[in-house]
Amino acid sequence: MARLRIAPTRSNLLRTREALELAREGYEILDKKREVLTTELVHVAHDAAALQERVWELLAEAYRALETARLSMGRERLEWAALSVNETVEVEVKPRSVMGVVIPSVKAHGAPPEMPYGLGDTTVSLDEAVACFRRVLAEIPVLSETMTTVWRLARELQKTQRRVNALQYIFIPQYEETVAFIESALEEREREETFRLKRIKSRVAQPTVGPAMREYAQPYRDIGGGKPTSRQFG
Repeated sequence: MARLRIAPTRSNLLRTREALELAREGYEILDKKREVLTTELVHVAHDAAALQERVWELLAEAYRALETARLSMGRERLEWAALSVNETVEVEVKPRSVMGVVIPSVKAHGAPPEMPYGLGDTTVSLDEAVACFRRVLAEIPVLSETMTTVWRLARELQKTQRRVNALQYIFIPQYEETVAFIESALEEREREETFRLKRIKSRVAQPTVGPAMREYAQPYRDIGGGKPTSRQFG
């Protein structure tokens, strides 16, 4: 792992240590978040799979009943019976949060009447189809909430896993190697400085070798040519 290209100074060492500590704390938090998301996703995914299978079975049963009603009544009469339904289901969506992930809470209010059409031009197969679709309609809000929860938790888990991997395999080793390099460089610099001071100290304290310096009086020099003058003898 390549270290950061920064100068090996004490200020950079302190900053890198702080970044390393922050990366380790972030890794611990994200690792706990990953565990919670994984547990929640496994639980919700199991419920979503069972619920989806149930809804597919109800839909298959409802479409079989609808096909039977179409064969017994005809397509035109079936469409006229369907137009008699004039009420819809109101859906309320409220957001909630799971480890920072916004998940919708879906609730349905109201339902179409059980028998909005007359009994004269319809058959029992249409009543069976209506009952099957009402059961499907009751399960759809729960299924939509569960499936949306699964997809959002899975996407957030994927993002968290990428961040955990980046901290574990890239940033933390990079900061550790940088801290080790700066500490080694500073220790080497301190050893060199200590060795240099010891050499200077040994040179200052070393005794002088050889004879001591002596001072000699300068010889008398006669400026007048070497012969005494009358002034000198008075």
